[in-house]
Amino acid sequence: MAVGRTELEPGGAGAPFGIAVDLELDTALRQIVESARDLTDARYGAFLVFGAGNTVIKFVHSGIDDATRKLIGRSPTGQGLLRATVDSGRSLRLADMSEHPAAVGFPPHHPPMRSLLSVPVRITTGLSAQLCVTDRDGGAPFTEKDERTIRGLADVAGMAVQNAQLYERSRRRQRLLEAIEEISTGLLAGADAMDVLQLIADRALALSSADHTLIALPADITADEAEPHELVVAVGAGHDSDLLLGLRIPMDRSTAGAVFRDRVPVQVPSLAFDLATDSDIEFGPALVLPLRAQHTVIGVLTTLRRPTASPFAEDQLPLVAAFADQAALGLQLARSQRRLRELDVLAERDRIAADLHDHVIQRLFAVGLALRSTQRKAQVPEVVDRLSENIDHLHDVITEIRNAIYDLHATGADIPPLRTRVREVVHEITEHAGLHTRIEISGPLEVLPAELAEHAEAVLREAVSNAVRHARAGELAVAVSVVDDLVIEVADDGIGLPARAGRRSGLRNLSQRAVKAGGTLNTGRREGGGTRLVWRAPLPG
Repeated sequence: MAVGRTELEPGGAGAPFGIAVDLELDTALRQIVESARDLTDARYGAFLVFGAGNTVIKFVHSGIDDATRKLIGRSPTGQGLLRATVDSGRSLRLADMSEHPAAVGFPPHHPPMRSLLSVPVRITTGLSAQLCVTDRDGGAPFTEKDERTIRGLADVAGMAVQNAQLYERSRRRQRLLEAIEEISTGLLAGADAMDVLQLIADRALALSSADHTLIALPADITADEAEPHELVVAVGAGHDSDLLLGLRIPMDRSTAGAVFRDRVPVQVPSLAFDLATDSDIEFGPALVLPLRAQHTVIGVLTTLRRPTASPFAEDQLPLVAAFADQAALGLQLARSQRRLRELDVLAERDRIAADLHDHVIQRLFAVGLALRSTQRKAQVPEVVDRLSENIDHLHDVITEIRNAIYDLHATGADIPPLRTRVREVVHEITEHAGLHTRIEISGPLEVLPAELAEHAEAVLREAVSNAVRHARAGELAVAVSVVDDLVIEVADDGIGLPARAGRRSGLRNLSQRAVKAGGTLNTGRREGGGTRLVWRAPLPG
């Protein structure tokens, strides 16, 4: 019965119980094991819980001091005689365990053990376990009375494990409801969709006790395609998960692609497509879940553990799948409500624009014609000049109203045109920076939808701010164009990007916005020195 560091520390990734529950359960099980030793005069005792593949996922022992435990190293994995009791479902009582055909010996530094009494533990929640004692004092074998005693303690231990599991499942459901409520609140408050996706990734990380979570969204789909060729990692949670942002996952040879197509959550020991990066991140067991909203899949949520971690508990797949579905439905409903509000605003703007055109401008035209008629009849030169001046002013007013009508159709009534906002943003950020700034704007920026225009302003603000703060530049060139795509280019003559800043700095926000808009972000050195950033997004339909 090899002992050592438990494979699952209380509350660690992959643990079948929660932190507080696990600590209380460990105490109760240790008391049961010590009672088993006392009642049978055994030197050593242990309680083992087996998960998928009959691997040991929980190990509580008694009788071996800490120094010996550290020398032994890892805890048992469920092989040899330990496996025999689980496989048969029957008690095992041996006077000399070395004579059993399943015996595999002991690891180095393990104390010698001879006699064994192992009793299976009934747990109705899908796990198996066993309570065992070894080496009765005096060398005598264990008796039938000892076996009955251990059976009674095994029933108590089984109830303790089962109650802990049920309690933890109720806690998970409670955390699920709290996470869904938090996401719904954020959506109702009008939070940015990327912020909500990040919140979903963070909450899924906690719900699944995972090391990493990723949300991948479909790349662009052309008119003649039924589905995308790739998924793109949009957000992540967990240590260094931001290194995977923007990673493209092929649909035809990845677990995420299969889940996107089949709309069915899966639990796998490892992903079909290796998410290899230049970091030391490695992935093992995974839950891969479609973000299903009504009749569509808007993305794929993946929760991952380290290769050495135990698999996810059986009840975690439906739990996290339910969370993913509720989150996706909330996103879809919020998007629909936002579109309805935008349609209402557009309809109101169209009504105002029509009233201005059909009533105000027509009446001003009539006034202008009347003034011209009066001007032709006037005889006094001062009166003619004054009428001519007022007619010109009237034409200026008509021109301004026409521009206002154009802006009502192009953008929000309460938001300046994007062309104006571009210049305002650049001027605001560079005003006191001592930079020589050049701005080029080309193409019909007014045709951009509100969401893409918002992205454009945010990207420009972030890119120019980065250049002002970090580039140490003397010149800055900003170009915004709309032809086939929206293209924002920011170039400076500064010191260039540091070695690994691209994946960890403020460029992360630009990359996320590019993914959301179905576009790309490229950074590199400019000819002659400095940095050149190009953010590109396709125009809708």
